[in-house]
Amino acid sequence: MTLTERYLKAVAAQLPKTSRDDIVAELADAIADRMDARVEAVGRPLTDDEQEAVLREVGHPLAVAARYGSGPLHVVGPELFPWWMFGLKVGIFALLALTLLGLVARVLSGDSLAGPAIGHAFSDAFSGAMTLIGFATVAAFIIERQKDQPAFLKTWRVKDLGLFEWAAFDLDALGLRFDGEKPKETPKTGLSAPIWQAKSDNISPVAGAMASAVAWFVFLLWWTGLIPVFEVRPETLTGKVAGADYTAIFSEMAAIAWWPVVLYALGRIAFGIFRALRPDAYRLRGLGDLLLALTRLGFAFWVLTASALSPIIRPLGATDFLQRLQTLFETGQGALPTLLMLVVIISLFTAVSEAFVAAARLIGIRGSGAHRA
Repeated sequence: MTLTERYLKAVAAQLPKTSRDDIVAELADAIADRMDARVEAVGRPLTDDEQEAVLREVGHPLAVAARYGSGPLHVVGPELFPWWMFGLKVGIFALLALTLLGLVARVLSGDSLAGPAIGHAFSDAFSGAMTLIGFATVAAFIIERQKDQPAFLKTWRVKDLGLFEWAAFDLDALGLRFDGEKPKETPKTGLSAPIWQAKSDNISPVAGAMASAVAWFVFLLWWTGLIPVFEVRPETLTGKVAGADYTAIFSEMAAIAWWPVVLYALGRIAFGIFRALRPDAYRLRGLGDLLLALTRLGFAFWVLTASALSPIIRPLGATDFLQRLQTLFETGQGALPTLLMLVVIISLFTAVSEAFVAAARLIGIRGSGAHRA
C-alpha cells in the first residue's frame, strides 16, 4: 500500500458512506496532480519523505474530511460567541450568589469555620462554573447546527441594550454607584459609565429573557443537587432558633415542594427561551406571565397558611401583624419569624400585582411596558 493510498484510507474512514467514493476519487486526482507537479519540479521520482511532505500540504485526514462535512467547523461561531459569553456571565453570577448564600449559612450556623468554609466555597464555585461552561457549550453547539438561526442574532434594537452594559461587570462604574457619585464621562468617548445606563427602560427583551432562563437553569441545577454549592440544600440553611427546629421545618417543606419547584423552574426556563425567540408575542407572554404569577401566588399562600412554617409566621390578624413589627423594631425579639413573615407576605402581594399586570397584557392592554421581557 502506497503512502497516498494509506492517506486516502484514513480520510475515507471519516467520510459518510453515501458520498465517500466520490470524495476519495476527487481527492486522489488532486493528490496525483500535486505529486506529478513535484516530480516535474525535482526531475526524479519522489522519496517517501517528499511524498509525506506533499500529503502534509494537503492536510491532516481529519481536517480534510471535515471540509466535506455538512456542519460548521466550530463549536461556537463568532456570531453566537458573544451570546454564549453573555449567558455564561449571567450563569456564573447566579452561581456565585448561591455560593455566597451557602458560605454565610454554614458559617453563621456554626457548621464550619470561616477559613475552611471559604476554601470549600471556592472549590464548589469552580466546579459549578466548569459545569455551566459545559452546558453552555452544548447549547451553542446545537444552535450552531440548526438550519434556521434564532432571530435574536439578527433582530435587535439599540435602545434595548442596557442589560448588556450591566453584564460587562464594570467594577469601576459599580464602585461609583455604591459611593453615590454621579457618572463621569470617559475622556475618549464622552459616554457615561455603562452601569448607570442599565435601567429597566432599555433592557433588551431578548437579553432579559435569556438571563432569566440561564439564572433559573442554575437554580434548577442547585435545587436538584447537580451543582453542589457548599453542600447547602434548601432544608439545611438554618438550625434551631428560639426553640423552633427550622431544619426539620424546611426539610418537610422541601420534600413536599421538590417536584413543584422543579416543574416551576422548567417552566421558567422554557418561557424564557420562548420570550427570547418570540419577543413580539405580547399576549402569549401575558398568558405565561399570568400562569407563573398565579403559581407564585399559590406557593406563597401555601407557605403562609398550610406549610410547616405557617404556625410560626402566620399572623393572627392585623393587630398581631403590627405588634410583631413593633416588637421587632423595639426589642429585636422574634426577628427570624417576623422577617420570614414579611418576605412571604410581600411575595404574596407582589404575585397578585404581577398577575393583574399579566392579565392586562393578555387582554390587550399593553401599556408602556409591553416591550419588556
